[in-house]
Amino acid sequence: MNIFKLIYRLSGLWLLAIILVSCEEDLAELDPIITPSNLEVAVDIVGADADNPYGDGSGSVHFTASADDALGYQFIFNGETRAVPSGETTFNFSNTGLFTYNVSVVAVGTGGISTSKNVGVEVLVTYQPPADLLQMLVGDGSRTWRIKSEASGHFGLGPVGGNIPTEWYGAGPEEKTGVGMYDDRYIFNADGTFTHITDETTDTPEGTVFGREVLIEELAGPGGEAQGADIINYPYNDYQEVWALSEPNGVETLSLSGTGFLGYYTGGDHRYEIFSRSADEMIVKTTDGNNEFDWWFILIATDAGAGGGSEPSGNNFDELIWAREFDTPGAPDATVWNYELGDGCPDLCGWGNNEAQYYTDSPDNIRIEDGYLKITAIKEAVGGKEYTSARITTKDNFSFTYGRVEVRAKMPQGGGTWPAFWMLGSDIDTNPWPGAGEIDIMEFTGNNPETILGTTHDPNNFAGNARTGSTTVADATTAFHTYAMEWSETSIDFYVDDEMYHSVSNNADLPFNKDFFLILNMAMGGTLGGDIDPDFTSATMEIDYVRVYQ
Repeated sequence: MNIFKLIYRLSGLWLLAIILVSCEEDLAELDPIITPSNLEVAVDIVGADADNPYGDGSGSVHFTASADDALGYQFIFNGETRAVPSGETTFNFSNTGLFTYNVSVVAVGTGGISTSKNVGVEVLVTYQPPADLLQMLVGDGSRTWRIKSEASGHFGLGPVGGNIPTEWYGAGPEEKTGVGMYDDRYIFNADGTFTHITDETTDTPEGTVFGREVLIEELAGPGGEAQGADIINYPYNDYQEVWALSEPNGVETLSLSGTGFLGYYTGGDHRYEIFSRSADEMIVKTTDGNNEFDWWFILIATDAGAGGGSEPSGNNFDELIWAREFDTPGAPDATVWNYELGDGCPDLCGWGNNEAQYYTDSPDNIRIEDGYLKITAIKEAVGGKEYTSARITTKDNFSFTYGRVEVRAKMPQGGGTWPAFWMLGSDIDTNPWPGAGEIDIMEFTGNNPETILGTTHDPNNFAGNARTGSTTVADATTAFHTYAMEWSETSIDFYVDDEMYHSVSNNADLPFNKDFFLILNMAMGGTLGGDIDPDFTSATMEIDYVRVYQ
């Protein structure tokens, strides 16, 4: 044999042996492909019991999937696929009446190998959105919304289940310019379709969006830029989904199908609780797919006009019907103001909020001096409590229905202080709270000294589920500001220095269409006041005047 041919053949065999060995090594390094098994799906219809087997009428259903060797899960309903790594998700079915819905659940394993199961669930939906909510959302057939970037707290986060908007972080005006959020537009159509325009115009479908790291990968696109835990300017085209309204647990909720979202992509169940709303503006929150935070957004309709819905309501409450200017030194006028004394026991110990103070009528705790009503909390042991303070009301002396109420005041300093200017329904003795209704015109806590709260409580929305709004007042403890509320048959609007920051809709089914009386007090600690500074000695809220207009 020719020596060159022999060398050529031996070389070929040697190369083949190397290739075979290399392939064997590569195969050995691959993870085994295992099909998920034992797929189980638990179904929890919200409100279902022996008397209500199809739920409470909200249409809300929780699904929990589990399987051996599954890396993640998908839920498919009505042609839309929802990726749910944890296997836990909630659907809000919106067809009014009793219907059976079929949901496909897929457990995904290595190499994309999957196991699936179809789940049928029969659910009752009784909710019919109120006309004013539909009018707000879609107008005369279609309405476009945007993030209200010019407002403080237009985007932010807080604890899951929290009821204080952007409690842990709130973006300042225009703070997120250039991340891919402010040029997005959200269109709600009367036919139930939702269109997300990702670049403000419809000239081209290309744009960018803003979202949470890892979670935004559910959008299945490349690109974007990491910025901390955010992904900014993530390339994403305009798209269309479906929107629906429901009212689980009495909370108006907007749901988007598929991966539809508002403002910032957080994954999760794509449900947005409507925390508050007016004719042109709404505050919404959603829980992210990691169940880590609640994310808050302020949205405003693009046809709202200049000022973005923050102007006074135009109710023409310009006739002064009642006022107290606190010009006469001494005790508050006993023909107008009633003292509420003690700690609320035995009927309502801690005044229902685990408060730490004992109310007195001592001039050390309440007096008119230098043209101001001064309510002072003091660290002193009285009646088994470690602190004293004061609380006065106009119950049985002055009450009214509808109007503008305002107080000009300066807040106290000190962790644990909790002053408030608020109202209760005059039928409170025969219609216990929250049935009588409560309107908190101004609440403040020394542990959050730059935040002012405005809140309503009613039988459907009270305590931790109350309808609350907040705004930032940086110098609340060093300067006087005017805190006001305008109240009509259709809305309850909250203001600081004539800037509206929160609005709650009113209707004939709510307890806000009758006489209410006024209350001024300063609590210590409790469910909202929080921890009291161990070095606290005393603090005073100063009130310049209280006025009521109709």
